[in-house]
Amino acid sequence: MLRARDAMDRAYAEPLDVPALARVAHVSESHFTRTFRATFGETPHRYLQRRRVERAMFLLRETDRPVTEICFEVGFGSPGTFSRTFRDIVGRSPRAYRKETATARPAAAPPVHVPTCFTMAWTRPSHGGPAPGPGR
Repeated sequence: MLRARDAMDRAYAEPLDVPALARVAHVSESHFTRTFRATFGETPHRYLQRRRVERAMFLLRETDRPVTEICFEVGFGSPGTFSRTFRDIVGRSPRAYRKETATARPAAAPPVHVPTCFTMAWTRPSHGGPAPGPGR
């Protein structure tokens, strides 16, 4: 299962399907889906969606690239699917997320070094529902 999860982490933008991931894990497709869910608490498809949304969150915060371009870069096939999935996981649209994170950062504040492990844990959306946002 770890091999398959690592493959999803590395190639999140590539088209990945259950048969390919099951081959990576050296198990049948049905066993892979059952075991992955039991091990990681979510289906392989949802895990992959969440990884893609995490990367999109970073790109929305740190770049000025268009939302549509980010959508395709992280592996979504259509902007509609991207926006719906992003809203389901994060709790707001990609544009609203970008606007909120841009206004949440003070312009004159000096950068503060925060260890990457803390940043990843804090910004990772939970698979149990939308991540808490400002004022929630």
